[in-house]
Formats: sequence, C-alpha cells, structure tokens
Amino acid sequence: MELLTYEYWGSIYKIPSFSYHTLIVGTGAAGFNAADTLYNLGVTDIAILTEGVNMGTSRNTGSDKQTYYKLTLAGGMPDSVRGMAETLFHCGSMHGDIALCEAAGSAGAFFKLVSLGVPFPANEMGEYVGYKTDHDPAMRATSCGPLTSKLMTEALEKSVRAKNIPIVDGCRVIRLLTDESDIDTTRSQKIAGCAALCDDAVTQDNPMGLCFFLCENLIWAAGGPSAIYQSTVYPESQTCAHGALFLAGVKGASLTESQYGIASTKFRWNLSGTYQQVLPRYISVDKDGVEREFLNDYFPDPAQQLTAIFLKGYEWPFDPRKIYRDGKRGSSAVDLAVFAELQKGRRVFLDFTRNPSCADRNGKFDFSLLEETPLAYLSNSGALLDTPIARLQKMNPKAIALYADHAIDLTAEPLEIAVCAQHNNGGIAVDADWQTSIAGLYCAGEAAGTFGICRPGGTALNSTQVGSARAARHIADQSAAQTPAAPTASQSIFAALHANGKPNPGTMSEEVYYQSETVLQLTAALLDKTDGLPAAALLSIRDDFAAEMTRSGAFLRHAEELGTLYTHRRLQLAGFFSVHRAKDFRALKELFIDYDILLTQYVYIGAMLDYLRDGGTSRGSAVYTQDSVDVLLAAQAPQNIDTAHAAYVQETVFDRMTGEVTSTFVPVRPIPDAELWFETVYNRRGK
Repeated sequence: MELLTYEYWGSIYKIPSFSYHTLIVGTGAAGFNAADTLYNLGVTDIAILTEGVNMGTSRNTGSDKQTYYKLTLAGGMPDSVRGMAETLFHCGSMHGDIALCEAAGSAGAFFKLVSLGVPFPANEMGEYVGYKTDHDPAMRATSCGPLTSKLMTEALEKSVRAKNIPIVDGCRVIRLLTDESDIDTTRSQKIAGCAALCDDAVTQDNPMGLCFFLCENLIWAAGGPSAIYQSTVYPESQTCAHGALFLAGVKGASLTESQYGIASTKFRWNLSGTYQQVLPRYISVDKDGVEREFLNDYFPDPAQQLTAIFLKGYEWPFDPRKIYRDGKRGSSAVDLAVFAELQKGRRVFLDFTRNPSCADRNGKFDFSLLEETPLAYLSNSGALLDTPIARLQKMNPKAIALYADHAIDLTAEPLEIAVCAQHNNGGIAVDADWQTSIAGLYCAGEAAGTFGICRPGGTALNSTQVGSARAARHIADQSAAQTPAAPTASQSIFAALHANGKPNPGTMSEEVYYQSETVLQLTAALLDKTDGLPAAALLSIRDDFAAEMTRSGAFLRHAEELGTLYTHRRLQLAGFFSVHRAKDFRALKELFIDYDILLTQYVYIGAMLDYLRDGGTSRGSAVYTQDSVDVLLAAQAPQNIDTAHAAYVQETVFDRMTGEVTSTFVPVRPIPDAELWFETVYNRRGK
C-alpha cells in the first residue's frame, strides 16, 4: 500500500492505493469460487472486494427447491456433454462455445461443491438423482432444497477463509481504471484496477473513504441489475453494480433478456415448484377490503384454471408463448391476470388455507376436475389431500418452514405477491474464458451475459461455478510467477493507513493516475456536509427510478413509453452530479448507487429500443406491445413470437463521450467441434 497525495480546491487528500495480482469483486457463489480456484491454481496474491459479505443474491434467494443444473449423473437416461450444450444453445441467442464450456464444466463444478460439503441428494448407490426442470429434456436438475445457492456460498466461503484470502468488506466499487493496450486486435483497453468507497478507509484526510486497488486482472462477480425494478425478487440488500462497467466501455450482451415471475413481496422469494403445484387460491383485495378470486374471470373452465396454476410450478418464468396456446389460456395468463389486478390498485395474494372455489366441495378438493398431468403428479407424491396447505406439508414442508422463519405463517394467512424481476439472462459480454471486451477484466455469475432468450432452470447456478473457474484458470495459465499472499484479514490492509505507514508501494501509470485524480475530484466535490442530501433521501430517489422501469420496461414493454423514459434518463444522467450532493460518507455511497442504477436502466432501455428498431417482437420473458394487459388477456390467439433474432446475440455499448447507447447484432458462434482424440489432448498438456 501507498498513500497517494492529491490537492483539490486548497485541500490535501491522502488516498490509499493497494496493489494485487488479481482482484475479485463480489462474495456470492461466483466470487468465492473464483478466489478459491485461483488460490488452488497457485495465484495467491489476490483479494476480494465486497459491499457486504452477506448481501448478495446467492446467499439470500431461492425457491421451493432451488435448482442446480448439471450433466445427468444417475439412472439409465442417456446424456452427454454435447447433448447438454445443445440444450443450452438451442434456447437461442447463446454462443455455442460458451454452451459447450457450461456443459463440459458442469460435472467437475458439481463434484467440487459436493467435496466442500454441499448436501446434494444421492441414493444408496451414490447416484446423484435428478428431476426435469423447465426447458430440460434429461432430468439434469438437482437441489438441496429452498436454500441451494446459500449452502453453496457458505461452503465456498468456508474454503476461502481457510486459505486466509483477504476479504475487504464494506467496499463499494464506483469506477474501473483502465490502460490503453494493444494486447490484441479486439481489445483496446486493459484493466488496471478500480476505485472504491471503503468503510474502513474514512480518515480526516480522506472523508470520502476513497481507495484505489491496482491489479493485472479483475474478476467481476457482483450479481445482476438487482435494483433497476420496483417489483423484484432480488434481495433488498443487493444493489445494481453494472454502471461502473458500462462507464468503462464494456460491452453488454442480451440485455433485453430477463426472467420475470410470481414472487412474494413482504419476504422476497420465488413462488415456483410446489408453491403452485399444490393448487393454492389466487385472490385480490381492493381498498375497501373486498376479496375476490379473479382467475375465475379469465378461466371459466375449472380444469383449465387448475392446470394453468399447476404448470406455474415448472413454467414459472413469464413466457409470451404460454399466454394462449393449444386453443386455450396457458400458464402465463396467470401472470397477466395478477398484473391486471395490481394495475387496478388491488393487492394480490396466494391463499394456501383454502382451495380455489372452482374445485372446492365443502372444504375438500374435487380431484375429478384435474387433467392428467397435475392429477398424476399429486397422486405420485401422495398428496391427494383436502387443502393446499395439507398438500404443501406433504410435498415440501421446508417451503412452509422457510416462510415461518420470516414471520409469515402460510397455515393461517395469505401471502402477498406480484410479478417480479428475478434474473437477467443477459449481462456483460464474455468469451469462452469469461473475459470481457476489456483485457484482463473477467465477469462471472449473473453479471455475465452468457444466456440468451431462455434457459433450463438452475443453469444460472452451474454458470456461477463454471464461469468463475474458467476465468481463474485462464488467469493462472497466463501467470508465470506469483508474488507472496497478501495480508490475511480485511482490517489488516488498512492497518498501515491508520498508522501512516507505506509498505509495498504499488505502481500507477500516468494514464491511470489521471483517472484516479478525476475520481478523487468527483468524490470530494460530491461530499457536502452543509447542503448535501442524507442517505434516506437518496434511497427515496431510487424508488422513483425503479417504479418507472417496472411500469414501462419489465415484462410488458411499450415502445412509446420506453422512448420517453430513455430521453428522460439521458437528461437525468447529464445533470445528476450537478444536482445531487451527499451529506456524509454513507450518503456518498448511496449517491453513487443511485447513479449506477440510473445508468444501468438507461443502457438496458437503449438495448430494448434497438431491439425494437431491428424488428424484434415478443420473446423470452417479455411482451412488446401497444395493448393494455386487459386486451392481451382477452386475445384468443397466440402472441407473435420473434424467431429471427435467435441466431444473433445483441451486443450493446454506452459511449460516455456522446451519451449514446448503440447495439449490434452478432451472429451466434456455433458449438465448436473440439478435439476429442485422447492422445492429442494428452500430449498437449502444459503447452
């Protein structure tokens, strides 16, 4: 570390600068696996930066039984690496080499988690049994229950802490530092580090808590665009962090493609799987407390209504293809009906204490109304019981206990719901080593835009492991020599700062120093103890941004509204830091988060508009329409689904000089015919 001295408007600032071989940003399943894998491969001069160790999506989200997708490892059903790759690739707008890597790395990543103690279920013979998830032909799914990703994250964290890899907590990255580079013909910049606001770095000479972290490589594993929507199932603790990447000129991929579905709002959780398969009652309540079962308005046939509810279990993401199909309303009409009630100012709930009225016979369920699929499922599960809560207790008692742990009693009270953003299939564009358009900058986990239009449930968790391991191995393969490990605790890297020491000075090029000086000037100017806003006021601003995005750019997208919002966001961005100031260090962090959310929304909206201008129509988990939700529900015909763009990946970039967002549509790379002859692969090891 060294203390860099800057002078700005007559004040002297002393800012700590740290130097590592590789930095990892994020402490979810991807970030911890990146650090653990790097260390195992001999890259030990590393550190993890995190806004909060316990704040991320991996640790704080799940569903009835959160799915992990991997190669089939039980029974006689045929499967192969190529077969799994083709499943991923054929979902559309996904590069074939990435699909092959996801498939090839799945078994190794899975068994690493098993070796770390993640309790995936195996039978008495040691086969890791599975089940079919959405878009899955081969029963590749497995689960540890509602908290699969949490258990993964905890096991990986334990391994990282055992290695004494430093974790810098309370650290919000606000800018990337880059150098121009001619490393290859496709990348004009190389990563040089990042600027962050750190809790432990606040001193009299540095009231902004600003720090610079220099590095040769950086793995970004900070999660998805979690705060750009109001109706969201992302944990409240996680906030968006894509803006720093877009500001640096990093390319986005498939930004238009997110998943949305029904989730609880008081405690944010996906309501898929058995929560739907036990056939709960959907009700809405108006401002006068009047309750009604609104699905009866849209599904007059009881069998169709019950089948649609049941199918929401494994057709959980909203899908425009499933609003109306096979001559009747499908499972995604349930999402539209929920949204229609919310637009009318009503609150919407799932009630597990009573059956849907269309099937209730004096408190007991009339199973003769069920179609073959739901009847066989409930029968095979031994769940032909009287009420939804009884069926849920039989099929998945952990799903009830989960809500009880959050002071919600499903046996006695209805559960408030909305149609929520859950996962971004797009994100930052990466290659088959998960390296971005900036050399030395890698992206893994949800932040990486590795999936396109849709994906089998649970592939996101596999991607956290495979992508982060691929990035780590690529870094290790390029690292001829390693320096000794860095200090072993988050506090220790700041110990010299508070003692005014200067151990291990880092190096900073003239270009990077200029960038650091610009960041110093911005953060110093924004900290205004007299006229600055407190953190609470900045959180309120964020709520307004999110509400506008949910209204116009979530699973229902209106071109005219998107255009208006795009223009509005551009004006807001242009004047943001001239209008807003922060009262203290905590508010300064929130101010940069607000800007990050605003910029991310702007880039995502720009991508949506470019998709429309290129002739795109409804696909994935979004409907592009000029119609109201009531008109969509009344339609007795399938949606016009886009197929032409499935052969392309939309790449989007923000130009910070002009303020423009532009997209290009790049043909998908096919699944490669990788070398399979054993002797050839065997003899090129280490070359």
